[in-house]
Amino acid sequence: MKVNAYTTLDLVDCRVRTADDEAAGLGVANATSARENPEHVRLRFEADGQPEGVAAHVDELELDPEQARALAADLESHAAKVEAARSGEHGD
Repeated sequence: MKVNAYTTLDLVDCRVRTADDEAAGLGVANATSARENPEHVRLRFEADGQPEGVAAHVDELELDPEQARALAADLESHAAKVEAARSGEHGD
């Protein structure tokens, strides 16, 4: 997966965990669907800074519309929770 002008999120902080190791680095996340007659939403994630012994790879989910909306709703809910906590921390 390459970073380009159409990548949903490029260069986000990420953490790669294996049974034996953990490494922090940067990652790329991208949500796409086929241009014509899409059958699913594809969510792809690639992490840089892989721990030694872990081959570079892209993790991918294929979601039907209902699953994509459920994931989006959960992300919105958690984003609001984090924003509220941040506002409380800063006394706003």
